[in-house]
Amino acid sequence: MKIARIETFLFDPGTAKNLLFCRVETESGLHGWGEAYVTPGKEPVIEHLLRDLAKYMIGRDAFSIRHTAQVVFEDFAMRRTSLDLMSAWSAIEIALWDIVAKNAGQPLYNILGGASRERVKVYANGWSSGTDSIEKNLERALAVKAAGYTALKWDPFPGPWRNFIHREDEDHVVNYVRQMRQALGPDFTLLVEVHRRLAPMHAIRIGQRIAEYDIGWYEEPCLCDNIELVAEVRRALPMPIVTGEAIYSKEGFAQALAARAADIINPDICNCGGISAMLDIAAMAQPHAVAISPHNYNSTLVGLAATVQLSAMIPNFWIAECFINLKPACDEIAVTPLTVHDSFVDLPTTPGIGIDLDVARLRAKPYRDMGTRMGKGLRSYTEEFPRKHYAAAATRTGY
Repeated sequence: MKIARIETFLFDPGTAKNLLFCRVETESGLHGWGEAYVTPGKEPVIEHLLRDLAKYMIGRDAFSIRHTAQVVFEDFAMRRTSLDLMSAWSAIEIALWDIVAKNAGQPLYNILGGASRERVKVYANGWSSGTDSIEKNLERALAVKAAGYTALKWDPFPGPWRNFIHREDEDHVVNYVRQMRQALGPDFTLLVEVHRRLAPMHAIRIGQRIAEYDIGWYEEPCLCDNIELVAEVRRALPMPIVTGEAIYSKEGFAQALAARAADIINPDICNCGGISAMLDIAAMAQPHAVAISPHNYNSTLVGLAATVQLSAMIPNFWIAECFINLKPACDEIAVTPLTVHDSFVDLPTTPGIGIDLDVARLRAKPYRDMGTRMGKGLRSYTEEFPRKHYAAAATRTGY
């Protein structure tokens, strides 16, 4: 089967960020869907690269996924990796596997070795608001629990993403986590996100202070570019440490595993090379007794569907991410949406990755320039640490 055309779609879900999908079609008429990871304000950059990369795909065999991935790295990228490149390639790679599985008439997990579980557990993200008080976000968290979720993740840190923070910020985090535990009860799983922002001294001290609230994990406490920083935190704290959201290559994950930096790694299927790369990363992690919890700041359509297929297969799966704020808009453009019930997604039984999109509805909500409205504007030097008469904000303002 030869690839005949690749079309990209930037979609505005009305919240968070635009989403970037691609539709790959073969000469025989079979099509597959892929998705690229994007960040707010930079979505058109990835789309531009995806379109340029797509020119090299036309006429290639849709079955030749492994080799195409290698020559994209070697010939197109000149053996240099990056978030932009890996996100663009991941979208195409996922779409190719969708085509291959549809051609076989099987769900993708069946042609890649079969399922290791009946359903895939997910946790809720995207539920909190950076413009609301802790009290308002407690109400939102209780609504998440009432909807059937048994685990959620959030970033409780106020202020911008910086290595060094005020003690007032640390106290804010501890108070926030304490109130979340009190509100949600002892059996609910609280996953704390740090977004790579802290020096080890801050990460360790805060981790020690919140350990009494039975934290499910402590995610990306330090910048993983220097993976020893994360390993230092792991050695000092009792709760599981997660890293991997900002690692985009198998080489990067190999270094994290060698450093014993994390109990759980969270690669993203839409930015680390797609399904093949995720299978490789999971296989690398297994001998190290490291679990996989796929990061998924993507749609609840293609990104979640591909994540569910991967999570169904790997033996060292832990839990997957689901951005519930994106689901209403994604359901509107789905031919058949994925169903999340009581924190689980049943495995799709349809051929491919299990979803299809309504192109007309998709086109009805094109790209919207968010500008700096998402709270990520560039700060003035007068706002930097340390500040005289500083008081922690009532809510997190860094993202």
